[in-house]
Amino acid sequence: MNDRAHEGSLGGRGALTAILLIAFAVSLVGVGWEDGLLNSGGLRAVGQIVAAAIQPQLTLDVLSIGARSTWTTLAYAWAGMTVALVIGLPLGIIGSGTLVRSPWARRWNISFARFALAVFRAIHELVWAWLFVAALGLSPMAGVLALGLPYGGILGRIYAELLQDVPDAPLRALRGAGASEWRVFWFGRLPMALPDMLSYTFYRLECGIRSAAILSFVGLGGLGHNIHISLQDIDYSRMWTFVYFLIALVLVVDLWSSLVRRRVAIEQG
Repeated sequence: MNDRAHEGSLGGRGALTAILLIAFAVSLVGVGWEDGLLNSGGLRAVGQIVAAAIQPQLTLDVLSIGARSTWTTLAYAWAGMTVALVIGLPLGIIGSGTLVRSPWARRWNISFARFALAVFRAIHELVWAWLFVAALGLSPMAGVLALGLPYGGILGRIYAELLQDVPDAPLRALRGAGASEWRVFWFGRLPMALPDMLSYTFYRLECGIRSAAILSFVGLGGLGHNIHISLQDIDYSRMWTFVYFLIALVLVVDLWSSLVRRRVAIEQG
């Protein structure tokens, strides 16, 4: 019985591998190889970009612009993540189906919440940005909403999975003591899922900083906007200065994330 199951698993993996290899081969055929992989002078440009990485512009004017742009990028990311939490947390809790005991109500809650979350995350933040820029103009709100909606859909989906994956044994003890599903959630399920939820939220904040930089390419300001201008001016040394600001910002958030998660683990331990 186990041998057959193992053989079936291997057969399924073999079929999946074959499908992936075929898809890869088809994608290679679709590439316009006759046009060449690099444009004329491409290798020279790559060499210039790499060489400029060790000679960033460190003038007071450029550093001042980098600091202001860093703050703008962080503000967009933080505001966007706030919107994402407002969307993702309640929909994630509802989508986990853990607040009700009725099977029918649970299925309805899960279907409704996960459909809404799928709609939010199905559209990339750049597409949201173009839509909101067209509707609101080059407003900070356009960047915040463009980041908050898809990230809200992603956060909600992950939160729902994490809440569902909580071990059931401690929760049964709470139910046995007469606790309602709301009390089981607040005093049992949420505290156990919270460290993983925090960890993923900080990871998404790091992604949000990078996305905020990319969104600023459409003219909303920030590090990405200055990187874009530097590239247009073929000023690679200036570009690398702003790239290093972006890297430093992500590293600081990563360090902050580690400190917060360690503190939560100590408090729960």
